[in-house]
Amino acid sequence: MAKLRKQNIFNTTAAAIKFVLFWVMVVVQLPIIVFMPHRMAVNYMPVFMWFLVKLGGIKIVVHGKLTDARPLMVVSNHISVFEIATFPFAFRGSFIAKKEMENWPLVGWVAKCFGVIFVDRRPSHARDALAVVQKTVQSVKYPMILFPEGTTTNGAYVKPFKSSLFNFVENSNVTVQPMAMHYRYKDGSVIDEQTMADHFAYFDNKKMDAGPKCKRERSAFGQVFHIMMLGGFTVEITLLPPPPLAGMDRKQIAETLHKIVSDKYMELKDKK
Repeated sequence: MAKLRKQNIFNTTAAAIKFVLFWVMVVVQLPIIVFMPHRMAVNYMPVFMWFLVKLGGIKIVVHGKLTDARPLMVVSNHISVFEIATFPFAFRGSFIAKKEMENWPLVGWVAKCFGVIFVDRRPSHARDALAVVQKTVQSVKYPMILFPEGTTTNGAYVKPFKSSLFNFVENSNVTVQPMAMHYRYKDGSVIDEQTMADHFAYFDNKKMDAGPKCKRERSAFGQVFHIMMLGGFTVEITLLPPPPLAGMDRKQIAETLHKIVSDKYMELKDKK
């Protein structure tokens, strides 16, 4: 079994160099994004994310195949900020994200350039958000990726999916493909729940319903630096067949997809 890399002056220095190099590459690429047409920018996102994936030491393993059906929304569990880099790198798609992310310094602007749809989940804004999502999903040829938990978790379980995020799937021609994603050490061995919570997940202790609490909460950028110091990990992505959702309301859709993703995740996360 792999051992967690201990923090020392050498690992910390190496992480600092990688972290600075990552931001240099972000700044260098900004002019390219500014003048690039929207559709080309979405296709460029895997190139942009390549630097974070490689400098973070992230290995990506994909099981299964993305369906050819369009329009397509892929739903997945969510553990850390690294899925924002690994998923487009693997599938060349964009995201449906929470409205708050739009105001993050630099990150929100870059995300918008890459075709991310920001959804205001407040009930009073639900109709406008639904219209934007419907229009975008129907018009693009690439998959849109959604994290229906609405937040990241400690990796011990999959939070219930928010049914409001599936408003636009009811009585539509949108294909929804579930995906279960879990983390491993670089050698493929299992990461125990407490280690996952302490070092690999990015979450808020107050929002967790089960599993271990992390001993130290980090900011998103702090988590990126910490993973660079640890030397990275493996992201295993398992694509599952799109289930039949015709005739279901949004609550039934959310419950059906949650069961599929949660069952597969719990099966795989501790499997040796």
